Amino acid sequence: MPMLTQLRRDHANMARMLHVLQLKQKTLATGERPNFQLVREVVDYILDYMEGFTLPLERLFSERLQEVAPESAELTERLATDYRAVKSRLSRLSNDLDMILMDAVVPMDRFADDLKAYLDAHLAYLRDERELLFPLIREHFTEPDLDRLAEALPEGATAELERLQEAYPELYAELREAPEIA
Repeated sequence: MPMLTQLRRDHANMARMLHVLQLKQKTLATGERPNFQLVREVVDYILDYMEGFTLPLERLFSERLQEVAPESAELTERLATDYRAVKSRLSRLSNDLDMILMDAVVPMDRFADDLKAYLDAHLAYLRDERELLFPLIREHFTEPDLDRLAEALPEGATAELERLQEAYPELYAELREAPEIA
């Protein structure tokens, strides 16, 4: 199931992104200032990735899963709600980063706490997908289902990921140093 393999790879890459943010959050928690430009790159990358790739994919998977396994409706609705909450937290962090980079006064302890809360929520979401959603996909989707879903992805999704890699070179340098996370 190449599509499931791709989803696992995407999860591992997102976990590495979140690891980079965790390191920056720990720096903040010790009272030091991290490289906020790098934090900006990670946040922008994740927001772009969520909007251009993850949201359409999740919508397609949820719709198909509810067709073949109606009992999954509660789970897929909860995951969708959790995802919107994660995105909302990240958007607030993005706004705070704008303020920080413009040298506005933003309480660093509050920002560190908000960053930690976002990280905890996003990691919990990834865990729920891995432990609850992926097994349902494996159980209920056929290879033709997965092929149709892959074809239904937004036009240029792969090209968008390549563009993001080129747009955030400092982030990719940092990611090369982050540990592989499954």
